[in-house]
Amino acid sequence: MRGKLGRGGWALAAGAVALGILAWLWLGRAPAPDGLASGNGRLEAVELELSTRIPARLLSLQVQEGEQVRAGQVLARLDCAPLQAQRGEALAQLQRARDAEATSRSQVALRRSERDAAVAQIGQRDAELQAARSRLERSRQLLAVGGVSRQQFDDDRAGVGSAEGALTAARAQAAAASAAIEAARLQAVEAGSAIGAAQAALSRVDVDLQDCSLLAPVDGQVQYVVARPGEMLGVGARVVSLLDTSDLGMSFFLPESDAGKVVIGDEARIVPDALGGRAVPAVVSYVSAVAQFTPKTVETASERQKLMFRVRARVDARWAAAHRPELKSGMPGMAYVRLRRDLPWPARLRVQP
Repeated sequence: MRGKLGRGGWALAAGAVALGILAWLWLGRAPAPDGLASGNGRLEAVELELSTRIPARLLSLQVQEGEQVRAGQVLARLDCAPLQAQRGEALAQLQRARDAEATSRSQVALRRSERDAAVAQIGQRDAELQAARSRLERSRQLLAVGGVSRQQFDDDRAGVGSAEGALTAARAQAAAASAAIEAARLQAVEAGSAIGAAQAALSRVDVDLQDCSLLAPVDGQVQYVVARPGEMLGVGARVVSLLDTSDLGMSFFLPESDAGKVVIGDEARIVPDALGGRAVPAVVSYVSAVAQFTPKTVETASERQKLMFRVRARVDARWAAAHRPELKSGMPGMAYVRLRRDLPWPARLRVQP
């Protein structure tokens, strides 16, 4: 005799079937491929705070929040009219120092000519002295025999004294010319030092002028604009907050048994939730040498399995550059690494162009 099920019986039967289906789906789900380890995390980008190096008024902003920028792109400009005036002053000082050096060098040449003339004068005065001494000696001999007068002898003797005085004066003039050469040379050296100081001052102003344009150091995305045009900014004042999108990565944690098999440089895959399961190529760029979650005492094997190590997978730079609008800092997802490097990536983790 066949029995009939009431409404309660049908409800129980339907519940049993549903539980059976769920159990079949759960128990029959394909396990993760052997040789893969995974962890969840979020895409991270380094945040750069771009600040002023010199005090100045913010003249203009060239970007807006959320805008993608390239390395070297101008983000903001400062009012550097005072620095332009300082540069003009530094140029004038440099030209003045160069003129002074040229004058000093010409003075050195002039004093050398004077010294050469004085040296020639010494030779002439020495020859005149020798001639005067010869005349005096002849006069002395002739005076003894009455060949010349006493007056002539006295005149010749005075001529020797005059010639000696002229020689001494020529030698003093040569010494003075040598001292003048040294003084002019020191002035030229001082002028050369002034040129170096003026060039250094000009270079310093030029460096400051380069900082009048705030440039993006890397490819990235403007996160915040902190300052506004017209504000007077001091040294180190923040202007723009920039995310370095050229260095995207995801940090995740692996147990000790898996982390010990991962090394820097290993291939990895990142699957952001927002990309609908699309795999992003990456490489392991960091493996912690110290466990992040460590019990106070580790005595048993089961406790050692609780040790977790932080691993970071960095997105391939070329892939990130080609798909920059799709990747954003903060996206949650999963990261995968191979524990056996000879294991091919499963189809769902293969990189699609």
